[in-house]
Amino acid sequence: MKIGILGTGGMAATLGGAWTAAGHSVVIGGRSQERAERTAGRIGAAGHGTLADAAGHGDAILVAVPAIDAPQLVGSLAGSLAGRTVIDCTNPIVPTGDGLMLNTGSATSVAHQLATAAPDACVVKAFNLCHVSIWTLRPPRFEDLPLAVPYCSDHPTAAAATQTLISSIGCTPAPCGGLARAAYLEATAALAIGLWWAGGQPRAAFPSLAEVPQSLND
Repeated sequence: MKIGILGTGGMAATLGGAWTAAGHSVVIGGRSQERAERTAGRIGAAGHGTLADAAGHGDAILVAVPAIDAPQLVGSLAGSLAGRTVIDCTNPIVPTGDGLMLNTGSATSVAHQLATAAPDACVVKAFNLCHVSIWTLRPPRFEDLPLAVPYCSDHPTAAAATQTLISSIGCTPAPCGGLARAAYLEATAALAIGLWWAGGQPRAAFPSLAEVPQSLND
């Protein structure tokens, strides 16, 4: 698959690297051509260029810029993104005295804002729950199970493309409903990352159904 990545930071490099290793054609796009070239070279991407170059390359586009900048950027590229799968991996969170809090600037998710900014694009929320380092694992497996990657999408074609991108790096697609539920993924990221920062283990709050006492399953 052809993948354009908007951004040159950690998520662009690690997810782009995972997809490149899986055989996809990745182009890194950035405001700084020096940084785009450096990121592309580090992961062995097919190429680099401007943000518009990356948007025009991909069957799927990863938005890997700060959440606060993402809606305006996607809006500026709306024409190039029409009909394409646009994956939002951003986390609109800020540290406060009460821990990490959502900061979307509105009552909606960032993913919904991207869909509003580029109404002809097929926006998906995905890849936002894990630390950037997780995507360097080949493949990501924990307790002998492949990592599940939740995603939200309103478009069957975009959902299928996202499932391909998830499966191709050794993970399990976990559909979580339409884009209206993307806010739940963003809130889950704020909660989980806050627990990690506090030294907790978020996975301990979600035991497997196989571990539930049998009498409760009857």
